[in-house]
Amino acid sequence: MVPAPRPSGASVAALLAAAIGLLVLALVQVATELNASFKDSVFAVGKAWIPGAAGIGPYSGKETFMLVAWLGSWAVLHGVLRRKEVDVRTWGGVAFVALALATLLMWPPVWHVLKGG
Repeated sequence: MVPAPRPSGASVAALLAAAIGLLVLALVQVATELNASFKDSVFAVGKAWIPGAAGIGPYSGKETFMLVAWLGSWAVLHGVLRRKEVDVRTWGGVAFVALALATLLMWPPVWHVLKGG
């Protein structure tokens, strides 16, 4: 007897959560470049729990925001989608667009333009 295929929702939830996490990382990157006080706040978040965060600067806080967004969105999306069959192609395309946007936002020439420099 062949087992029934698993619903695609859990896989899509994991894929979308990764895309959300990277998009948050990119948005925080841009925001820290545009606002010095936000950059200091982000650095304080990283220093609060990452040993040696002073050595990597605000990146520690950026990673914290990314981790929270990734794990939080994965938990929510998994809870909502785990038993559902969803269109992997459509949601894969959405994730691809989010990853492309995140990559574009993290590219230094883009945030230099946004910064006005």
